[in-house]
Amino acid sequence: MSFSKLGLSQPITTAISELGYDKPTTIQQKAIPVILKGEDLIAAAQTGTGKTASFVLPILEKLSQGETQRKKRIRALILTPTRELAVQVEQKIQDYSKHLGLTSLAMYGGVDEQSQKQALIEGVDILVATPGRLLDMYGRRAVYFEEVEMLVLDEADRMLDMGFIEDINKILDRLPTDIQNLLFSATLSNKVRDLAKTAVHDPYEISIAANQASKKNIEQWLITVDKDKKSALLSHLIKENDWDQALIFIETKHGAAKLASQLEKRGIMAEAFHSGRSQAIRSKLLEDFKAGKIQYMIATGVGARGIDIEGLSRVINYDLPFPADEYVHRIGRTGRADAEGEAISFVSKDNFKNLCMIESRLGHLIERREIEGFEPRKPVPISILNYVPKHKRQQEEQ
Repeated sequence: MSFSKLGLSQPITTAISELGYDKPTTIQQKAIPVILKGEDLIAAAQTGTGKTASFVLPILEKLSQGETQRKKRIRALILTPTRELAVQVEQKIQDYSKHLGLTSLAMYGGVDEQSQKQALIEGVDILVATPGRLLDMYGRRAVYFEEVEMLVLDEADRMLDMGFIEDINKILDRLPTDIQNLLFSATLSNKVRDLAKTAVHDPYEISIAANQASKKNIEQWLITVDKDKKSALLSHLIKENDWDQALIFIETKHGAAKLASQLEKRGIMAEAFHSGRSQAIRSKLLEDFKAGKIQYMIATGVGARGIDIEGLSRVINYDLPFPADEYVHRIGRTGRADAEGEAISFVSKDNFKNLCMIESRLGHLIERREIEGFEPRKPVPISILNYVPKHKRQQEEQ
């Protein structure tokens, strides 16, 4: 199926072609026609499935057929959990709308607000914003909502995890009641469905079952290693394999800085990417990582949210994530557009429960390996595929 057969006009399909895309992904084939019909939508799709284009393209199509924006007014609103994701979504809008006369803006905290405020005063067709900064600008009367036609809640599960529910509800209360609402989430948890009850009305529901966790083009394997040997193991793997690039996930900001320092002492240059660093530094790091100027980026899970790099061949879970869905989010950073990808996880005995929950979430065991010289003193037990956490077992017994 071609993009034109989905109902997209020539200026948009030309931009798509110029970007090197020729066939829509599964989520795009399913979502674009629904959105063009004006229906509300709930879509469950992982990072790397073409999710962003599945709502950006029909938004551009619909807005291109209407009147342009007026001062302090917006026509489509996209809410994202992080600054990085807001920037990347807005860049996609620019890429796809290059042959249209539409305007867009990414608005987020941590930077000088004057330029953002001035752009809002002039009016933009599509505003991509984090909830907190949007409410701030709304309170300053820099933006009005009465002409909003479409709302997108992107990565709704992540916004809820980050505590944005009150801000989201405040925004929903201020928007017109007759607009088209679209909710995208990696998972449709109970929290997401509760939000959907107020955010979308009689929605069409799409779920892409073949998520990144089960894609055959991502080779997943784990290394059992003692916790105090992980830094040395990472250094060994980098030097032994001479990897071109890797995104390394770690749990804390302190841990990211410490690991970067440890690698530097071993002659390996790496950068720590987390919310404790200024927005200007984070933007520069992301730009350099995308350009290949940085080989190894050490990121916290929240800090890395929104990092979208085509061709990233490798992610490493230095710390095993919790909950299990976070593992799926992380490995979805590699293997984009059916390219080959590799996801490596370091697992020690105290990570065993996390490992079991991840493997139960995936529905299969992850291949285990040991590296000579780094065999664990404390062996990691054999996995339990249908592992149920103790607190859930107790709930079921009651």
